[in-house]
Amino acid sequence: MQLRKLLVLTSFIVTALAHTRVWGVWVNGVDQGNGVDQYVRSPPTNNPLKDLNQGNIACNVNNRAVSRTINVKSGDRVTFEWFHDGRNDDIIASSHKGPVLVYIAPTSSNGNGNVWTKLFHDGYSNGQWAVDRLLNARGKHSITIPNLPAGDYLLRPEIIALHEANVPYSANAARGAQLYMNCVQIKVTSSGGSNFPGGSSFPGTYSYSTPGIVFNLYDKSLDPNSYRIPGPDVWSGSAGGGYS
Repeated sequence: MQLRKLLVLTSFIVTALAHTRVWGVWVNGVDQGNGVDQYVRSPPTNNPLKDLNQGNIACNVNNRAVSRTINVKSGDRVTFEWFHDGRNDDIIASSHKGPVLVYIAPTSSNGNGNVWTKLFHDGYSNGQWAVDRLLNARGKHSITIPNLPAGDYLLRPEIIALHEANVPYSANAARGAQLYMNCVQIKVTSSGGSNFPGGSSFPGTYSYSTPGIVFNLYDKSLDPNSYRIPGPDVWSGSAGGGYS
């Protein structure tokens, strides 16, 4: 009994120490400084969300305008930097394997409605999960700004951790996929012509039956190459992304 209690406590501590959120961004390799509550609509903690039906799933809790907006142009490389408690720390536990994704929406929407377009996603390939690649890149991943009309936008980087996703949260509130997302305020100052299609909403895009929301990392009979990243396909107008 004591051993069982110890194992449960250890699991709780590891989980509590493993959470993450966005520290800030870089533009073309230039650090834009600490974005927490500045140009990142930061939640008060690094805790995940698991209830796919709550409105906070768009930009996390505390979705409100913040004081700064980062200016970018079409073709600029925007790099998101994640952290656990402090910059350059352990970022996220290596056990929290899963995909990394980025969406975009007009700031005027505040993330509400069918306004989100996927710019990037990465799941499992070449023997590694996207989170493994993120850790190897010291918590940084990037997208290139597409040829968008000038205006204000929200970028929504997201990590979906699957270490407890063998069952949906709706079936067992102690488990389920852990979602980490923040919204970053940007202003596109160049004048492009590629209006993105939108079509995705949060809540709405993910459900407990969405492929990739439930997946057992530890089932040896499951080929991780079969994992399907949740949400729509990446927009054909996206300029791509990666790790840096």
